[in-house]
Amino acid sequence: MRSGPARPRCRVAGGRRPGGDGSRWRRKHGKVCDHGRPVGCHLRHEPQDKRLGQPICPDCYDYTGAVLWQAHAGGLWHRFTLAIRQEPANQIGMSRRTLARHVKVSFAKVAEYQRRGLIHFHAIIRLDGPDGPTEPSPDWADHHLLVRAIPPAVQQVTLTTPPSTLGRWTLTWGNQLDIRPILLDPSADGLSERAVASYIAKYATKGAEASGTVDHRLSCAACSGRGRLSLTVTCAHCYGTGLKPGLDLNALPVTDHARRMIRTCWHLGARPEFKALRLRPWAHMLGFRGHFSSKSRAYSLKLTDLRNARAAHRAAEARERHGLPALGDDTTLVLAHWRFAGIGHTPGEAIMAEHIRQRVQTARHIAAEREDG
Repeated sequence: MRSGPARPRCRVAGGRRPGGDGSRWRRKHGKVCDHGRPVGCHLRHEPQDKRLGQPICPDCYDYTGAVLWQAHAGGLWHRFTLAIRQEPANQIGMSRRTLARHVKVSFAKVAEYQRRGLIHFHAIIRLDGPDGPTEPSPDWADHHLLVRAIPPAVQQVTLTTPPSTLGRWTLTWGNQLDIRPILLDPSADGLSERAVASYIAKYATKGAEASGTVDHRLSCAACSGRGRLSLTVTCAHCYGTGLKPGLDLNALPVTDHARRMIRTCWHLGARPEFKALRLRPWAHMLGFRGHFSSKSRAYSLKLTDLRNARAAHRAAEARERHGLPALGDDTTLVLAHWRFAGIGHTPGEAIMAEHIRQRVQTARHIAAEREDG
């Protein structure tokens, strides 16, 4: 990142709007919910306290809304990427097409699980020149433009869940939005690019198990959690439960909050209106189906190029380890080592060949009889 030209960049962190009266631990003395539990907590908890991240009143917590938000988080992010390309143009009075001739918006984001089981995104948004990161943006396209454009882009993103007898939810981003410019000078007072790289590395190693769930799928591999192979055939592996054979949701080593999230995924995944969300195969992720990191195509090195370079490096190491010559662009390595494998069919192939011969012979007899008749 240091080798390229300096350009405006901002780090953005945002999450979900709280889901229900019991989803935030607020300082409210004496008030109780409809279930007789306090609506806030005035205690100061230690970081290792197991009660952190758990709803004060599970009956008030909107588990259905939380799971549906998780399942649509990728769609919300996609709509935000469209809005953040349009909003800078609105800020300076240009059309999006005109802005694209001068500026390209690039971004990368990572998803992090909070203790309450919901994710929030950390994103790096950058203004490049029209040809990408190799070209600096114009002077007027600075970080102040990004800081002005991000909040309205976040606020205009909405997504409505499919129609259901349970109701419809209008999903939005929450009000926890933290925008910080990234400084190229590590000695300057502020958020440096080195600190951002450290954040990204930390999130890359933090999975859903940090929120009290498990790190493996719970659904049956044969039926993908549906419990049926077709409309009339029950899955013989899970006997219609959709769970892995021998798995019991009540015996999972998870928190009570995570267990209710998983059960909500299982319940909603059986409803036809939410079939496309595939909530049962992603129940162990509490409904979130996206990748932990993604980026725009022009943000940095393409992942395909990175994978190809890694594969070429591993192949070169293997050739050196086995004493094979290095392969150039015009080199062809010919392996002429042969060994005797056998003659004729294997026993299994012989049975199949005989079966085919009998079927062909029977078909010929039937055809001959029809011609004679």
